[in-house]
Amino acid sequence: MTSATRFGFENLIYCPVDCKLSIMAEICPTCGLPKDLCACVEIEKEQQRIRIRLETRKFGKPTTIVDGIDEKTSNLPSMAKELKGFCACGGTAKNGQIMLQGDHRERVRQFLVRHGYPEDNIELQ
Repeated sequence: MTSATRFGFENLIYCPVDCKLSIMAEICPTCGLPKDLCACVEIEKEQQRIRIRLETRKFGKPTTIVDGIDEKTSNLPSMAKELKGFCACGGTAKNGQIMLQGDHRERVRQFLVRHGYPEDNIELQ
């Protein structure tokens, strides 16, 4: 292990000619800004229209369906896992949707607002 990685300076590049360290900022591939200033994730969250609806499945069981969350920008299976823990229920993530067992529409809305999704873009049905 080098001293650069031990102290958390992995992004520094050593220049042996000038004997100086220079910092190379990572660039966001979407907007072209440095990652420190990048707001792509927040902008993408604001552009999504999320629908939370209740469906009745076999044997009259209520199921909460969450769709409209972009699979490319968010990890749907891990979000489903967090939602299942938050709502204390079972469920799954399939075909771009999160399905939760039971009626959890209001709790899902609270969860999404806490995670940075605008309340105006969340539609309860």
